[in-house]
Amino acid sequence: MELPLVVGVDGSESSLRAVDWATDEAGLRGVPLRLVYASLWERYEGAAPAEGLGRPSEQVMADNIVEAAARRAQRRDPDMKVSTDVLPDDAVSVLLNETHTASALVVGSRGRSGLAELLLGSVSLAVAGRAARPVIVLRGNHDNQARAGKHRCVLLGVGEAPHDTAATRFAFEEAEIRGAALEAVRAWRWPARESTDHPLFVGEPARLHEERAVEILASALSTAAAEHPDVDLRRSTVEGTARRVLLDASAHADLLVVGARKRDGHAGLQLGLVAHAVLHHSACPVAVVPQRE
Repeated sequence: MELPLVVGVDGSESSLRAVDWATDEAGLRGVPLRLVYASLWERYEGAAPAEGLGRPSEQVMADNIVEAAARRAQRRDPDMKVSTDVLPDDAVSVLLNETHTASALVVGSRGRSGLAELLLGSVSLAVAGRAARPVIVLRGNHDNQARAGKHRCVLLGVGEAPHDTAATRFAFEEAEIRGAALEAVRAWRWPARESTDHPLFVGEPARLHEERAVEILASALSTAAAEHPDVDLRRSTVEGTARRVLLDASAHADLLVVGARKRDGHAGLQLGLVAHAVLHHSACPVAVVPQRE
């Protein structure tokens, strides 16, 4: 069974742009599109009234929102299989539940309650931090930078893991289906007052840090690179904080991929400072990929 690409919609401009982006993405992946809206109208207004009395205004609005989103998706891609649903629960619960039967989840950076799109909305942040599947947050859509294929580059932030991760594999797959280059970046730092006793690097502590970054990058990419030999892989080690390095590089990428640790016995994901920073400030869409430990 083809797992759909799910989009959370709420009628906001941010969510409608997420529909556009997800329609293109679903076409690339060859999967159907599912549009969902969370509505609590039944809790407050009760079940639908008897025939002839009309439907509650919230139900009418919810139906209109998903129907408009579906029409928008099918205008963009007439061959796309689109399904819709209005689900009676809060937005975070609905979207988290949807990720169990989705290939990935796409959400806008802010919903109708947001006054600006410079920072991430609470729903998007909560879902990105706890989802069972990759969550793609449409950063960059306030100025229409979130357009598939604009830069033909997928950006991968490589962390401390000594082997390939779910995020690494996801990034290779995204680059392959887009026909895009994959830029894998490992940031490194040389604390100004640090010294080293390594006999081969006396007087060259910066070189020691950079070579360690190169080793981590090679180890993290080796398996996935062998499985995707046609992907144009570009390795990069950059001095600086991971947050700053990735945010700077996001300006010329179509998608930034980062991992999030999911530990057995712990609720949700462990979103670190880097994931938080890019979710709030990236110039392009961000995919947060859970990695079970």
